[in-house]
Amino acid sequence: MAFTAMAGGLGWGIRGQYGHETGAMIAGLLVFLTLATLFGGGLPLTTVLRAVAWGTVGIGIGGSMTYGQTVGLTHDPALVGNWEALRWGMLGLGIKGGLWIGFAGALFGMALGGSRYRAGELTLLFGALLLLFFAGTWLLNSPFDPSQKVLPRIYFSADWRWQPEATLRPRREVWGGLLFALVGLLAYTGVVRRDPLAPRLAAWGVLGGFLGFPAGQSLQAAHAWNLDLIRSGAWAAWDSKINWWNFMETTFGAVMGACLALGTWWHRDRLVAAPHPGTATLPWPAEILLMILHVTLLMLSEFTDLPWIGLYTDLGLLMVVLPVAAIATGRWWPYALLFPITLLPIAGKTVREMVIEHPVLPPVAGWALYGIAPVLLAAATAVWFERRAQHGMPTLVFARSALLLSVWLYFGLNFAFFRFPWPWNPWTARTPNALVFLVCGLGLTVLARSRYPSGSLLRPKAYGSP
Repeated sequence: MAFTAMAGGLGWGIRGQYGHETGAMIAGLLVFLTLATLFGGGLPLTTVLRAVAWGTVGIGIGGSMTYGQTVGLTHDPALVGNWEALRWGMLGLGIKGGLWIGFAGALFGMALGGSRYRAGELTLLFGALLLLFFAGTWLLNSPFDPSQKVLPRIYFSADWRWQPEATLRPRREVWGGLLFALVGLLAYTGVVRRDPLAPRLAAWGVLGGFLGFPAGQSLQAAHAWNLDLIRSGAWAAWDSKINWWNFMETTFGAVMGACLALGTWWHRDRLVAAPHPGTATLPWPAEILLMILHVTLLMLSEFTDLPWIGLYTDLGLLMVVLPVAAIATGRWWPYALLFPITLLPIAGKTVREMVIEHPVLPPVAGWALYGIAPVLLAAATAVWFERRAQHGMPTLVFARSALLLSVWLYFGLNFAFFRFPWPWNPWTARTPNALVFLVCGLGLTVLARSRYPSGSLLRPKAYGSP
């Protein structure tokens, strides 16, 4: 739990600089690689690869939800002292956090419970989940007409209920759609496919998100509700040096990571490979074409304002349809997803921040250092791992090496994003977070470099045994 708390805190804290769906995948990558290191020693590499890749994709789904105004209900100056708004905001954060991590737990479990999911089946499944998403949004997140002050009956963002005379700009919520989709996913995996693990790990993910988001926000809300005390007491000298929002995110990630670890340990006897996991059946030209299609849509959605193209990432369920199916049947897709594809939007946003919007380096040097070099390193790593896997690379060698690389790659990009807040320089609001991230990175390095565990946390059994 300590190791996955560090992975979740590091990943989700870094996510705060990079945005919703694609930023959340950093946390998914680090948490699920940590779980693979802790529990994957007795499982085939193909099974663990699929689990980590699906979990990484799955944690991006919840990024479709708006939550900034929900956070605001608990700490906005106009609402400080309003206990009813605080309780309502925390409930909303719990619901949204639970849905966010629930999808990740479900997809991680789908690869480890002994059930084999085929590409066509997954495509149809996620197509059906998209329909459930639209149905749930219509039923629970409508009507929505801010111009007439008409909002859904259950609404967790800026609402005239709390500030009748204020000028507000309410955001459209979609948590109801994701609720319907998650229930549909659990019904299919648990009832139709009788998957012994996916619904259980989804429940642990829901618990981690439901506890983690309010737990993190409680720090920020406590600060807002006690400003006079904090700014006149022992904390006064430190208050301007602390980014309370980023500490909220870091705490959320730590709690959800610890809960996923506890759930995986609790159900460790259910971690098995599928009886006939199958071989890669997707021809390599098709794999390449699908990667190009996905990356093109992903980058256009993230970095342009082209009409409708933004829906590819705004609708998290739509964004994962192609990767989930391709990972199930492709030879190269799991490696590509975990390394260059997850990195590309992050490297692009680092370049945008460091070279374009707030330049600190000349364009050629900035693009080379923060964009081209990291992506080439990630692509070369994917090729290297795939080649090693063809010669029988042990699962733990992959998990530990991938974890070590991922931790310091994303730490390094984020440290640059933070403008290199070395502790011996004058402290800024970024310095405390950078130190926390450093401690998390060092802890995960200890895990990746140590001989413990060597799969000892997992008691593997043959598929179908009691």
